[in-house]
Amino acid sequence: MNFEKINKIVEGQRIYFNSQKTKNIDFRLNQLDILLNVINKNEYKILKALKADLNKSEFESYETEIGVIISEIKNAKLNLKKWNKPKKVKTPILNFGSKGYIYNQPYGICLIMSPWNYPFQLTMSPLIGSIIGGNCSVLKPSEISPNVSKVISEIINENFNNNYIAVIEGDLNVNQYLLKEKFDYIFFTGSPRVGKIVMQSASENLIPCTLELGGKSPCIVDKSVDIKLSAKKIVWGKFLNAGQTCIAPDYVIVHKSIKNKLLEYIKKYINEFYTSSPIDSYDYTSIVNENNFNRLVNLIDYDKLYYGGRYNRNNLKIEPTILNDINLDDEIMKEEIFGPILPVIEYVEFDDIINIVNKNKNPLALYLFTRDINFENKIINRISFGGGCVNDTIMHITNHNLPFGGIGLSGIGSYHGKKSFETFTHQKSVMKSSIIDIPIKYPPYTSEKLALLKKVFKKF
Repeated sequence: MNFEKINKIVEGQRIYFNSQKTKNIDFRLNQLDILLNVINKNEYKILKALKADLNKSEFESYETEIGVIISEIKNAKLNLKKWNKPKKVKTPILNFGSKGYIYNQPYGICLIMSPWNYPFQLTMSPLIGSIIGGNCSVLKPSEISPNVSKVISEIINENFNNNYIAVIEGDLNVNQYLLKEKFDYIFFTGSPRVGKIVMQSASENLIPCTLELGGKSPCIVDKSVDIKLSAKKIVWGKFLNAGQTCIAPDYVIVHKSIKNKLLEYIKKYINEFYTSSPIDSYDYTSIVNENNFNRLVNLIDYDKLYYGGRYNRNNLKIEPTILNDINLDDEIMKEEIFGPILPVIEYVEFDDIINIVNKNKNPLALYLFTRDINFENKIINRISFGGGCVNDTIMHITNHNLPFGGIGLSGIGSYHGKKSFETFTHQKSVMKSSIIDIPIKYPPYTSEKLALLKKVFKKF
């Protein structure tokens, strides 16, 4: 893209935002309606693009990309007026006669940079937040999923004014140029490595940002569990999108006494879900490109192979692969896998779990399978993580009422539902004073005033 064109888009959006049009609630609701209609109208085109880029099945594409966005739009439409209403807060005695309110103020022009693994969902979801917040938006989809990027560009640029929402396609050079622009907010989803670059660029102009990153998300399996059901849910969560999910279980920590049984059931459900030859299964997603394919193949330690390990370079598929008896020093434990390889580590004592997880602190997600409430509470209270599930995987992301985001290296900030509205707005505090005045606050200051002041602060 011509960089001059980017400048014109940003300038145009600045003028459009300053017109105050985007702040109108009815305008925002109308834009949500347009977006919903556009998605429904272009459903087939979106599904086709997802198939071309990631070989996603129609069911999985609708489940994880289109359906969740439709649900999110409808939830936003239902609640926007309530979310936007100024919130009255309590007034302390020191502010007697006054009233306090919190107003939600749009930031202005928001840059949304999205990844390739869920290229439609992870572009549209923050866009919804930007729309309901009353902002203008510049979208930069990933060039690694070019077909979806093209579809997003077509459906947005054909149905929305560029001065309001614009899609900019391009490679790394375009990303770098965009980060030099003085946006009012940046929302980035991607790797921690690139997230650091985005944050550094944002800091130069003191631009607030949300970083949705990743990390090695543990799946802890206690000896008290329903082993069969636990295995079923682990297989689904891990191998959804061929493991190319930022909140996929990255590795399993399982009690020594049930490890072998768990492994048997994991194998059983892999075969049940994807047949005995997953690399030939229509429902099984491909790896996004050759570079990622090669990286993942090199992570397979055949000396520790329990199941799988086969791959097909022609269709870029790697079958669900289980590695057993893994140590923390193994290569597979040094980085986020982001693919269909599941390392399994056994534990005996509770402290073993803590030591393992602390090797990769602050994961984006944590999954715990247990029937022991004390064990559950110990895990939740002892381990820092973005979010997660007890006795399930992935599903916490589908609850509009649960903020989604990371902590530390797994991210900064959160969104979804009401939290998206709050993320894309500044909470502006306003105190409205009455005609009542408090003379004590004015000079000259006397010892009597000081004594009275101390009494007030100590009492209230």
